Amino acid sequence: MYKSQQIIYLAGGCFWGVEAYMSRLKGVNMTEVGYANGKTHDPTYESVCTGRTGHTECVKLTYNPEIISLEEILEEFFKIIDPYSLNRQGADAGTQYRTGIYWNEPSQRSAVIRFLNRKQKASDKKIVVEAHEIHGFYIAEDYHQKYLEKNPQGYCHVDLNQIDDKEFDHLSSEEYQITQLSLTEAPFTGKYDDFFEDGIYVDVVDGEVLFTSLDKYDSGCGWPAFTKPANDDAIVKHRDFSYGMVRTEVRSKKANSHLGHEFNDGPDGMKRYCINSAALRFVAKKDLENEGYGEYVPLFD
Repeated sequence: MYKSQQIIYLAGGCFWGVEAYMSRLKGVNMTEVGYANGKTHDPTYESVCTGRTGHTECVKLTYNPEIISLEEILEEFFKIIDPYSLNRQGADAGTQYRTGIYWNEPSQRSAVIRFLNRKQKASDKKIVVEAHEIHGFYIAEDYHQKYLEKNPQGYCHVDLNQIDDKEFDHLSSEEYQITQLSLTEAPFTGKYDDFFEDGIYVDVVDGEVLFTSLDKYDSGCGWPAFTKPANDDAIVKHRDFSYGMVRTEVRSKKANSHLGHEFNDGPDGMKRYCINSAALRFVAKKDLENEGYGEYVPLFD
């Protein structure tokens, strides 16, 4: 039922820019910023900035290894850091800005060491990127999470234009942020929350059929709610431990779009698929044939 994911922790200077860049990689399903490998418990941003806690600003990446490999992630990471600079990245200096790769599972160790050895052999300068198992990770304050999405003009030492994501040019800013960066629209604001016409709901990214109006109901939760997908093979589910919660994330299978979450409190013991409107495009019953979804017409006869 659940697709396996892996986690890697990357420190590359100010975590705002590192998070913003890495979250845009296809296959990186979730990012959180925090403080890693320090000697104090429950650090705050202010305490870490003193340089006395031993923590480094760090990004926790949850990724789908079937879509992006750890080596591919590390190649992207090296595009945005200076691996020869000790305790300094961009305009930021201090031990909290040191660079590092910290694995979550012993099986990742060999891939990290192999990658760094290859990079070192190709360079005549010493690489000073730390590499070891993660030793404690504390999630940073809420205002640091997705900081550059909330503050587009905020400080960033990373060039976010290096990623080629032209395949998403047809998406609005909100559609991109939700499907690709795993954000959530505000409750009761989505165009399909209080909407019950006959038709199907497809992935806004690639048009894959995800849900139908026959399974949509008014849950009162503030987001479109469905009791089941149109086809179980159209979605994948992941365990989501972000923001201190344990949830089941729902993503589209082909485009890997973040859709929303699955809960167990639907009507008559059924599921509740709580989905962002911005992740969906509605195709009305009368338009199914013309838009290439004719096989779904009999559902509404």
